[in-house]
Amino acid sequence: MPHTTADQVTEYDPEEVKELLETGKILLVDVREPAEYAAERIPGALLYPLSTFDVTQLPPDESRQVVFSCAAGGRSLTAARQRLAQGQPAAHMAGGISEWKAVGLPTIRIDPRTGRPL
Repeated sequence: MPHTTADQVTEYDPEEVKELLETGKILLVDVREPAEYAAERIPGALLYPLSTFDVTQLPPDESRQVVFSCAAGGRSLTAARQRLAQGQPAAHMAGGISEWKAVGLPTIRIDPRTGRPL
């Protein structure tokens, strides 16, 4: 069950995010840097690095809620707070891809030498 932070950001755990992705209810936005995303990512996540982030370029929550993810939850919370400041609903995945992997959920891993999946 998601919970809300003191500043009104919705936090999902990895299992909730997986279910929401599978049912098409969210757009998962990974705010890590390109090299991090290229090395390993959550299936279905789109890359939008926080370093070049412009919250106004994201779609409004209409058919799917925007949920941010990162390595451990810090950058995704920052992105969510920026979205909230623009008057949009804000959500992120607590614990990031680290927690996603810790609970045994799948990732896409790429060998940096060959560019092929591991």
